[in-house]
Amino acid sequence: MSIAPIPSIAPALPPAATVSPAGRSAASAAAPGDSPGDSFGDKVTNALDGLAASHAEVDRLAVQAATGDLTAVHDFTIAASEAQLLTELTVEVRNRAVEAFNDIMRMQV
Repeated sequence: MSIAPIPSIAPALPPAATVSPAGRSAASAAAPGDSPGDSFGDKVTNALDGLAASHAEVDRLAVQAATGDLTAVHDFTIAASEAQLLTELTVEVRNRAVEAFNDIMRMQV
């Protein structure tokens, strides 16, 4: 009894695929909407604008829910959870930045 070989079903990688140490390709290493030339301040500003937009969307959906115009309650629940997580992330990043600043200020020169 002879067993036939299994044909290869794995897709071929593109020839110019470079992988960063973190395991992601170089093209996907940056966050969506960020260009490589953005400064840290620009990235923080973009993140805070995204947080504000998320809260604005939750407010809009809450008004629709209160007036009875909201057809899909799960949209409001998902948006509210996302806004809560973004807020918690922002607060934690702020706390870490303040902690790092305080550590630097305590260093002796």
